[in-house]
Amino acid sequence: MAGISLKNITKSWGAFVGVDNQSLEVHDKEFLVLLGPSGCGKTTTMRMIAGLEDPTSGEILIGERIVNDDLPKDRDIAMVFQNYGLYPHMTVFDNIAYPLKVRGTPKSEIAPRVNKAAEQVELTEFLHRKPKALSGGQRQRVALARAIVRTPQVFLMDEPLSNLDAKLRVTMRAELKHLSHQMQITTVYVTHDQIEAMTLADRIAVMKSGRIQQLGTPEEIYNDPANLFVASFIGSPAMNLIHGTVKDGQFITAGGRDVMKAGKGNRDNIVLGVRPEDLSIVDAGTGDFDVPVYAFENTGESVLVTGQFGKQRITAKGGRHVRKEIDEVVGIKADPDHIYMFDAKGGGRLDL
Repeated sequence: MAGISLKNITKSWGAFVGVDNQSLEVHDKEFLVLLGPSGCGKTTTMRMIAGLEDPTSGEILIGERIVNDDLPKDRDIAMVFQNYGLYPHMTVFDNIAYPLKVRGTPKSEIAPRVNKAAEQVELTEFLHRKPKALSGGQRQRVALARAIVRTPQVFLMDEPLSNLDAKLRVTMRAELKHLSHQMQITTVYVTHDQIEAMTLADRIAVMKSGRIQQLGTPEEIYNDPANLFVASFIGSPAMNLIHGTVKDGQFITAGGRDVMKAGKGNRDNIVLGVRPEDLSIVDAGTGDFDVPVYAFENTGESVLVTGQFGKQRITAKGGRHVRKEIDEVVGIKADPDHIYMFDAKGGGRLDL
């Protein structure tokens, strides 16, 4: 196995910069997720690692070897794409075996390796079928088995679960997590889905406009966001972001409402961030502030209460037995240990 090093990688097309002078170390056997919205540069970064795009400048190393000039077939990588890319006229067995056949693997080795890969993704009983006779989840497992069978140095996965329905995505996430633990192969995984990133990754690189905004474990990304973009992108429901100022250590909303203690001193152009689970729903008059209920959502294991907060709205998560009515006035109390402050102009995290 091998790690991956990106050193000052840039990819541009004329005046447009897709990836902007980025460096990244992916550790040996690590599962690293590139996360961000469409157009942020995550897929371009993966394609450069694969050799499907040439960097405009910078170096790419797999292990100790610079691979900028190596063809994709010579980089010892395996890719799993969003579309399964299966050969419809071939059986599952032949689809999985195809990478071995084109590399001239002895026939005596092919069947045992295909059977082992099929067993790892629970496809043994489907080896005689053709792709049209399989479900979406089964087809994705065939694509995984086809990558696994080669035992490459690096796996590259480009949004492999995005074509599956919600239930299958949950199932396949668990399977990918188990396979990653079992195989211990360096993996780079691209997604715009933050739930996939949080549940699968050893570390997450959050990208925006061709640059990595924050690199860290899921816990670090969630609990210690580096800037306003990361704070707003990670979390479902999203972090509450309230614009205002700090005056004498008290946060005052853009509408002039005195809300809660928040740091020290005075500062303008502040965004206060607080996650819904760090807000408690209490009786009116007993919290930091009161709001009329704009929406009440019961998700089963919890409830979401959205309050009208001046011109903004704020969402709090409560226990599954909480019940509130639209327009009912409730109190909201924030956990003071989990309040974040950001510069409204630059987006950087502030320590007030």
